[in-house]
Amino acid sequence: MPLPSTSREWHLIARPEGWPDPERDFALREAEIREPAEGQILVRNQYLSVDPYMRGRMSAAKSYVEPYALDKPMLGGAVGQVVSSRAEGFAEGDHVLHHFGWREYAVLDAKSAVPVDPGLAPLSAYLGVLGMTGLTAYAGLLRVAEFKEGDTVFVSGAAGAVGSQVGQIARLKGASRVIGSAGSADKVRLLTEEYGFDAAFDYKDGPVREQLAQAAPDGIDVYFDNVGGEHLEAAISAIRLHGRIAVCGMISQYNATEPTPAPRNLAQIIGKRFRMEGLLVGDHYDLQPKFVAEVSGWVRSGELKYRETSVSGIENAADAFLGMLRGANTGKMLVTLGD
Repeated sequence: MPLPSTSREWHLIARPEGWPDPERDFALREAEIREPAEGQILVRNQYLSVDPYMRGRMSAAKSYVEPYALDKPMLGGAVGQVVSSRAEGFAEGDHVLHHFGWREYAVLDAKSAVPVDPGLAPLSAYLGVLGMTGLTAYAGLLRVAEFKEGDTVFVSGAAGAVGSQVGQIARLKGASRVIGSAGSADKVRLLTEEYGFDAAFDYKDGPVREQLAQAAPDGIDVYFDNVGGEHLEAAISAIRLHGRIAVCGMISQYNATEPTPAPRNLAQIIGKRFRMEGLLVGDHYDLQPKFVAEVSGWVRSGELKYRETSVSGIENAADAFLGMLRGANTGKMLVTLGD
């Protein structure tokens, strides 16, 4: 296929206030495709990742990661095929994982790319179950939350890419009970019938605290938080003495325009002596080899299942991102640009 002269890429053109507006805050623009310089590769992206953390990068507020620059292409996980290389170790036709997503073609330093093998797993898996989201689940449960065999584990946002993997890893590692929350009856059935959760509930059906108490009458040892807000407050009420909370995300608050209250029962941390720790996957890349070896084995054996929600076309990437924030995805949300 001949190389086009231009590539489409998404730019952030305004800082969103509340929910991002595709018409006001984003622009899909054309850019010239340039040849790679020495030490660089040109990649035709095939799959793009959209993730909750990206909402934080759209704000100018100081955070753990640099904000997106206005009127510049946004960044995100992507898998693609090398179409031109001036870097040792990379040849035309190779497949790579990198962070220059939100665009059709990317020129990048070869040191920023990681080779991936489509023969070992589908390329999309390197953005999900075997990628950053999978490592987040693995490290968050096993290292940050210090999971132990026999623990009762509660996962919020459990039908998402991270949450679904957390619950399954807990089950495979010997949890006594795994409980998940999700946003629809179909997702609740998925958790119990396909992913092996012992119990699950739709958080829209009633107060989370009451539903969690019914699902875990004896309390929980570990809470993996993807949602924050009412879920975190409910988990604090249910957590046992010396329980552990791994805070991966608080998606319920990402688009809030007013300050959100802290859990009203946070004082329970004193009597229960539970530990609550934030989680950034970048702190745990030393676990990558062990993670890939163990999780890929579970995927191949069928012991760990995963779902993907795919939206086709670069022109639909902003809509895919907003859909992910609203919970429209089951499992990992991806944008497909072609094989």
